[in-house]
Amino acid sequence: MLQYDFEESIGYWLTLSTQAYHRALSEAIAPYGITYRQSQVLGWLVLKKEMSQAQLAAKMMIEPPTLAGILERMERCGWIVRRHCEEDRRKKWIQAAPAAEPVWEKIVECAMGIRSRATEGLSERQQATLKKLLRRVNKNLATRSSAATAKAP
Repeated sequence: MLQYDFEESIGYWLTLSTQAYHRALSEAIAPYGITYRQSQVLGWLVLKKEMSQAQLAAKMMIEPPTLAGILERMERCGWIVRRHCEEDRRKKWIQAAPAAEPVWEKIVECAMGIRSRATEGLSERQQATLKKLLRRVNKNLATRSSAATAKAP
């Protein structure tokens, strides 16, 4: 079997760090009745204001039927509003509802605490360097992925 040194892989450390970050945030928001996926939905909606269900599923890297269940629960809680697209009745637009404001505030409060924990022991300069390097890794991968997708038949 081909040997692979995982601990020398950028992907290995990105994956472990991402999983640890998600787990920490999930644990922080759980006592407030908020799931990690719900926090993702609200985060994207705060950032983009309104998104189609398909766009949101793509950003969250989950299947649309999985997202549908999350959105149904959030709609019942009054946290989101879904409406049909005028031009295409199959398409649904999602927005955060006013009732989501205190939920979002709690998510941000918890996320800021996790961010502080994650960067403990790193100077501001080291944090800036880390973000710069991660942006570069992301850009490298996104650029190549976009080019490969564009070339696909």
